[in-house]
Amino acid sequence: MTDGVIGPELIERWALGYLGRYSSSESNLRRVLLRRLRRRLPAGCDASPPVAAAVEAVVARYRRAGLLDDAAYAEGQARSWHRRGTPSTQIRLRLIAKGVAEGVAADAVAKLCAETADLDLGAACAFARRRRLGPFRRGTAEPARELAAFARAGFGRRVAQAVLACADVSAVEELARRGGD
Repeated sequence: MTDGVIGPELIERWALGYLGRYSSSESNLRRVLLRRLRRRLPAGCDASPPVAAAVEAVVARYRRAGLLDDAAYAEGQARSWHRRGTPSTQIRLRLIAKGVAEGVAADAVAKLCAETADLDLGAACAFARRRRLGPFRRGTAEPARELAAFARAGFGRRVAQAVLACADVSAVEELARRGGD
């Protein structure tokens, strides 16, 4: 960058800095780089075509080099969100919001479903642990409030009631392991 001019070197540095800290889809990296460009440009100015082309070139080069792989990104994020207690429909929607193609997002969720007995039940158990619901609670039971927390997170009533019906933590772990059989 010389004299305030945004060039390919600066865009490359931004992209490498971002990918050094976060995994990303192609679309998300493109959005991040364009947002940084807009912040650096004077108000009311759009990125010039050569600068926008430089962003596209960086994204294409990183895709060819294997730094950007939407399928691998989707699978990794799906696993991470599942471990945190996110239901399958929310995982798919979050992936699409991150710029992953709908088919790739559906494939990532399907692959996770194939590895897990009941994907949403396992996620609900993780959600209960993280939010201290059901057998993980410290105070007195408030069933309506706990069901509402599961509903807001995107879980169905059947799944929420199965987790809340567990008597203790070991029962929840067994439920997550066997998948509600």
